[in-house]
Amino acid sequence: MARAEVLARALAMGLELVELTGGEPLLQPGAFVLMTELCDAGRTVLVETNGEVDVSRVDRRVHKIMDLKTPSSGEMHRMRWSNLGYITPRDEIKFVIENRADYLWMRDILRGRSLSMLTPNLLVSTVFGKLAMRDVVRWVLEDALPVRVQMQMHKYIWPPNTQGV
Repeated sequence: MARAEVLARALAMGLELVELTGGEPLLQPGAFVLMTELCDAGRTVLVETNGEVDVSRVDRRVHKIMDLKTPSSGEMHRMRWSNLGYITPRDEIKFVIENRADYLWMRDILRGRSLSMLTPNLLVSTVFGKLAMRDVVRWVLEDALPVRVQMQMHKYIWPPNTQGV
């Protein structure tokens, strides 16, 4: 679908909040222009990025939600650490952890890179079905980490393997 058609459809819905997500939206041709056009049209725009694409070109009005890939993801090599320089206090940094090793890595990154100085919006959730949320909550409380523990709601609303939701 052409960018102009995506823009027209998004605006026709009449919603104030528009989020670009799915795979890596910043790899899509026209994504940067589309976000600016949506902001210019008065929409609040969010983009969920896996952190592999340079976010310096994202319109400053857009709220960035950036993953920091954990060791068990197998995707750490794609992470562009320089993107942290473009995180603002309204943006979010998200970790999805699979095990205790991921948790310890996350804790060290949070502290070592002083992520709470970049944004108060630090999120952690678990890979669905791999780690008990109560364990994560216990660890976060024990370590007094400045994170919000959250569940990936779409995995609970629809069958976990459902795509396009």
